Amino acid sequence: MSDALDDHGTLLGPVGSFRRVISLVPSLTEAVAVSAPGLLVGATDYCTHPADLDVPRVGGSKYPDLAAVRDLAPDLVITNTEENRLEDVTALRSAGVPVWVTDAPTTVPAGLASTRLLLAGLGATPDWLDEADALWSHTEAPWATAIIPVWRKPWIVLGNSTFAGDILLRLGVINAYATHADRYPRLSIEDLNATSATLVILPDEPYEFTPTDGPNFFPTKHPILTPGRHLTWYGPSLVTAKQSLTQALSPAR
Repeated sequence: MSDALDDHGTLLGPVGSFRRVISLVPSLTEAVAVSAPGLLVGATDYCTHPADLDVPRVGGSKYPDLAAVRDLAPDLVITNTEENRLEDVTALRSAGVPVWVTDAPTTVPAGLASTRLLLAGLGATPDWLDEADALWSHTEAPWATAIIPVWRKPWIVLGNSTFAGDILLRLGVINAYATHADRYPRLSIEDLNATSATLVILPDEPYEFTPTDGPNFFPTKHPILTPGRHLTWYGPSLVTAKQSLTQALSPAR
C-alpha cells in the first residue's frame, strides 16, 4: 500500500487507511463528504455544505476548539495554510494528531490538484474532479475589469494571486488589483471608486454583501451579487460554479 503525502510532502499514513477525519476547511469538508461518505466525524461551524452534513462542530477555522477536536479521536485533521493557523497545526501534531496541510491555491488547476491529492490519500477518485477540470480548462478573452471586495469596515478586496481572481479571469473578467503588491489590499472606498473597473463583484462570504449593502457604495459601477462559495471553494461546487457565475455576469455583458 502506498503512502499518503500532503501538499508539503508530510507522510500521514497508508493511502485509504483513514477512518475518522475532521476537516477545518469548508470547501474540503464538502469535497470529502461527497467523495468519501462516512469518513467525516467533525467539521467547523462554517462547513455549510453538504447541507445535510450531520457531524459534531468544533468551532471556527481560525480558532477551532482543539480539545473538542482531540476528543473526537480523529486519525486525520485537514487544514489549509491560509484558512488555519500554524500554531493550531503544531498543537495538534504535538498531541499526536496527524494533520494534512493543504496550500492555499492561486489557480483553479492548483486547487483541483491539491484536492485530488487529498482525496486520493483518502482512497477516493470521484468523477466530479475530472468534470471540473474539463469545465474550467478554457479561458475566455477579457471583456471587463472588476473590483472584488471580500470585506467592509475596512474595505478589503482581492489582490494578486488568488483563486477567485483566477476563476474570474477564466470567465473573461480581470481583477482590477491583480498586480497589487498584497493578496488582500485594504483600500478606501474613494480609491476603489476611482478605478476604471466597470464591475464590482460582491460575494455573500466572508462578508455578506446584499442588494442593500454593497451596490450603494459603487454608484458608477455595475454590481454583480454572487455566492462566495462559487468564487472561492475548490470542491464539487466547481461543477456548478461556472454556470452560476456566467449567469450572474451575463447582464453586464
